[in-house]
Amino acid sequence: MALNNTFDARLQQETAVGAGVQILLLSLLGSAIGMGPAGWLTGLVFAFATWAVLSRALHRSRLSSFGPANRVTLGRATLVGGVTALVADSFESSPPVTLLVGLTAVALLLDGVDGKVARRTGTSSALGARFDMEVDAFLILVLSVYVSTQLGPWVLLIGGMRYAFVAAARVAPWLNAPLPPSFARKTVAALQGICLLLAGADLLPHTANLGIVLLSLGSLVWSFGRDVLWLYGNSGTGAGVEETAAVEPLVLELELAGR
Repeated sequence: MALNNTFDARLQQETAVGAGVQILLLSLLGSAIGMGPAGWLTGLVFAFATWAVLSRALHRSRLSSFGPANRVTLGRATLVGGVTALVADSFESSPPVTLLVGLTAVALLLDGVDGKVARRTGTSSALGARFDMEVDAFLILVLSVYVSTQLGPWVLLIGGMRYAFVAAARVAPWLNAPLPPSFARKTVAALQGICLLLAGADLLPHTANLGIVLLSLGSLVWSFGRDVLWLYGNSGTGAGVEETAAVEPLVLELELAGR
């Protein structure tokens, strides 16, 4: 019991350090651009929510160590927190586009690094997978909010589609069944961040940005639609739903796919 408590204390220290780094990044952004109350409040809420949810998930996971891959993901989460604060601040003043694009680009470039680190160090875990995917999903949501101010509220469909799927799965349990691996699904997921980043950078004409985001949304609708049809077509077997129901998901509050 004492050993478990020691491991748990070390894990909680990792999350506390992550929250501290997040606040440090907010301080740097605040001093650099004079961030307003909306940016500060949103960034602090993100830091606290990440710390609280991750701490709870780690406590329930019974992992013996945080692991290098989760540290990479926590670093990406810190960058996403900075992007979130900048997007919130953009509703009060002109956003520092270069800084926002820079933070987003680094966060996107690091996507996949945590997975490779986990495999090479033998530290893959269900919690790490969910943490990774949650960070990805939230970044897409934040970027869609930012781009929607330029192209219209329909862009929010991109960021909200994953969460709508999770909500629908609570009503229709067959949507929880595991999906077969798909390179196309991974490609479409990666495309969302790239397209939204290009549109958010506003380097191209309005028509080009519109076309890029429409391509992003169209590919996402196709990907989700294909998966929903597959799940529906295989729901009569009963195998997928029963197997999924038998394994209680590690809590990151939102149900996410594997790393």
